[in-house]
Amino acid sequence: MKRGFDLSYLTEEWRKVLELTLDHLQLTLLAIGLALVIAAPLGIAAARYRWLTFPVLGMLGALYTVPSLAFLVFLIPSLGIGREPTLVALVVYAQIFVVRNIVAGLQGVDAPTLEAAAGIGMTAWQVFRRVRLPLALPVILAGVRTALTTTIGLATLAAAIDAGGLGTLLFDGIARAYNAMILAGAIAIAALAIAIDLVMRLLERLTPLARAERARSG
Repeated sequence: MKRGFDLSYLTEEWRKVLELTLDHLQLTLLAIGLALVIAAPLGIAAARYRWLTFPVLGMLGALYTVPSLAFLVFLIPSLGIGREPTLVALVVYAQIFVVRNIVAGLQGVDAPTLEAAAGIGMTAWQVFRRVRLPLALPVILAGVRTALTTTIGLATLAAAIDAGGLGTLLFDGIARAYNAMILAGAIAIAALAIAIDLVMRLLERLTPLARAERARSG
């Protein structure tokens, strides 16, 4: 068994590593997509009705403190092993980042800006769609970026319950004391997280508010 920085598995089995990387990405994107379906109305409601902000964020924060493996084990009796309990856990853990940033972004828009928009005859829906949401979008996307990178890490543990993904390389490598396999999995996970982070940062720079700020500073 080779020790040290051994890239033999990554170079020899790159097709398998790529396949598991795409599988890991698919699991992550599906979890975040489902999380957004729940987080969007929840975050908008918490931002609109401020008395909801503390209990909603408090509840989501409490759920996030539950250890991921313990949460997965808790779900196994009802959902079995594999993708279903994994998706439930990942969706729950992503909520705190997405909902928190939706609330912060929407509540952070200046009141005078909203009053000016209403003053020129915009309806409440138009104010939200044309003013409030575009101004809040950079903060919301930052929350989605954090949720994505966090989910990539958490999804690694899901290989312990046969959910696939890059965690398979880590757990199989540990079981076989195969350092090259463990290193290949670690490199792929880190590369995927960095790539997703860069893509999301680019999207943040393309929002109308970010473009307007660059135009003013340029």
